[in-house]
This record gives sequence, structure tokens and C-alpha cells, in this order.
Amino acid sequence: MSKQAILENSFLFTCPICSSKMVAVEHKSLICTNNHCFDLARTGYVNFVTRPVKTDYDKAMFSSRNIISTYGFFDPMVEEIVRIIGNRIHEANSGRMVIFDAGCGEGSHLHHIVEKIKKEHQVEVIGVGMDISKEGIKIASGKYKGHIWCVGDLTNSPFGDRAFDVILNILSPSNYAEFSRLLTDNGVLIKAVPGEDYLKELREALYHETDRETYSNERVLRLFENNFNLTESRQVYYEVPLDPDMLAHLIKMTPLSWNASEDEINKAADSIKGITADFTILCGKRREG
Repeated sequence: MSKQAILENSFLFTCPICSSKMVAVEHKSLICTNNHCFDLARTGYVNFVTRPVKTDYDKAMFSSRNIISTYGFFDPMVEEIVRIIGNRIHEANSGRMVIFDAGCGEGSHLHHIVEKIKKEHQVEVIGVGMDISKEGIKIASGKYKGHIWCVGDLTNSPFGDRAFDVILNILSPSNYAEFSRLLTDNGVLIKAVPGEDYLKELREALYHETDRETYSNERVLRLFENNFNLTESRQVYYEVPLDPDMLAHLIKMTPLSWNASEDEINKAADSIKGITADFTILCGKRREG
């Protein structure tokens, strides 16, 4: 189903090497007018990365994030994003909506958002997810069929101008120039960033009395407003009880644990019974000119 979605929507793509249009060939490849060819993987994704990429995000981290997401840890944040998109469905340029998740990881956020939009609003939605980590996309394409999954670099994304009605950027780095190029005239960028209390129990346990114990998103918020016209901002704040198994997966999924010792991680796991989720969700439109 994912492979079919790619082939049926090949018009969305441009070649990351030469920027020319791409077409589907023999139900197994995307080829541009200059004969640059990208094959579809068995599970239904395309790898557009043309150079080796080193990333700290490995299979174990993405697997744990998928478990945490399936558990429902992110559900209130996802519901808020669905509400924001639902209020803008009438602004889509056609009878369908194309949603792009830039930095989609293992795909759970995009899948849940697309499925909720379809169910609640009875509209055709095409979900497109891209991440620079092949491990994340392999999980996404294996578990969430029917969406378009790509391994790709946001600084050289394989999509044409004005391709997307909605761009999601959830807990992931941004490229505002690229977002502006990719959004339709009425399109919106929805960015979710951590609030100052996000995972505060873990920060306190691992980084007590250090500069990493506290966090501020002011710089990220300012950067968004410097590049996009902010139309709304919402805070989503809640607490999630976690048993030891779920807490272990949460610790494994977050970069907060990368610089901590095994002993520090074990102590944190023993002391924490619940975790605070704190997100700021920004919605904006691209600036003209």
C-alpha cells in the first residue's frame, strides 16, 4: 500500500540531484528526466539520500519511541494538532489534503494524525513522511501502510514547489526556507516544541544542579516568528503515569539520556513514577516576498 501511494503520487517528487520532475517506472522506481533513478524498497519507501549519513538515532531508539507513542504518551499533543488542521480543511486547494511530516522518525505521529483527520472530517488525506534516518523510515514503512515514506535530507528535499497543504515539524529541527518553498499559498506550518517542563522529572534526576536541569524554548519560538507569520500558539500540558517498562522505553527514546551514565539512568528509573509532557504548538503561514 505504501509503494502504491508513492507510485500514484509521483507528481509530488523532484529529483534531489538535478531538481527535475520524476515519474514512476515499472512499479518499482522513480526516475527523473535526466535518468537519476531511485528504487522503492520492499516495505514501500524511497531512499533519496545520495551520500552517507551519520546519525545518533538508531533502531533501538526509534523502536522505544514507537512503543511510547503506541502507549498513548503523545495523544493529547496529537489531538491538538488534529484540531488545528481540522479548522483549516476548507483552505486546502482541492478536494484532498497533503500533509508532510518533516522529521517523521518512526512515523507514528503522522499516521495517527492522518487517520484521525480522515475519520473526523471524511476527507481524502495523503500523508508524506521524511526522515534522514533510514532506521526510522524502515519502522514507519513496515508498520504504517498506505502513507508515503522517504529517507531524505531536509536541506535537499525531493519535493516540488507548493507541494503540501500542511507541514508538520514535531520535536524536530526546522528548515524555514524549505518549508516556505514547499507550502501551498494557503498552507500552514505546525511546529511542536518542548515546553520548559517537558520531561522535567528526567532532567532533575539526570542533571540535578547542572545547566541541563532547566530548559527554555524562547530561542526556538523567536526563530519561528522571525521566519513565519504566527497565527496561533497553544500549550499542551499533562502528566503521564509510567510503569518501569514504559519508563525504560521513554528514557531510551530521548537524547536526554545520551550523556548520562548507566548508573544515573538506573537511579532515575527507580525514582520516577510519572512524567510531565509539556508542548508548545505553533501554527503559522509563510511570508510573501
